[in-house]
Amino acid sequence: MLPRLRRFATGLAGHPADGDDLCQVTIERALTRQDQFTQGTRLDSWMYRIMRNAWIDESRARSRRSETFVDEEAGLLVGGEGAQEAAVALGDVDRAMQRLPEEQREAVLLVMVEGYSYKEAAEIVGCPVGTLNSRLVRGRDALMEMMEDGT
Repeated sequence: MLPRLRRFATGLAGHPADGDDLCQVTIERALTRQDQFTQGTRLDSWMYRIMRNAWIDESRARSRRSETFVDEEAGLLVGGEGAQEAAVALGDVDRAMQRLPEEQREAVLLVMVEGYSYKEAAEIVGCPVGTLNSRLVRGRDALMEMMEDGT
């Protein structure tokens, strides 16, 4: 489950190092609150909810401190032919993802990247399925537009 948690955390945080920090906070919270986990339910959904809540907490604290979050360029090392082009394209997608509103970014990450069903993703973020669907559609459309425009 750790690779999936790290991927979601990096998607939320926008940078691998910040994603690792978020992942660590999530695991610490899960371990200290393991008595709150309901047996027979999905552990991964519970962990994603913890992560999402930790991210919201951090975002609120950051805005209260009036700190500016500046994305650093991720130095992706990709081998083989076309590696530079692939790294540039991946960087473009990542920058476009970071420009999406948080709710749309969450929906895109959970459904399109992590492969959750609409219902599962809606449970993770705590909204109705229809709301998640509209966030996903708006996010996907905005991403496609940004990628076409090259912005």
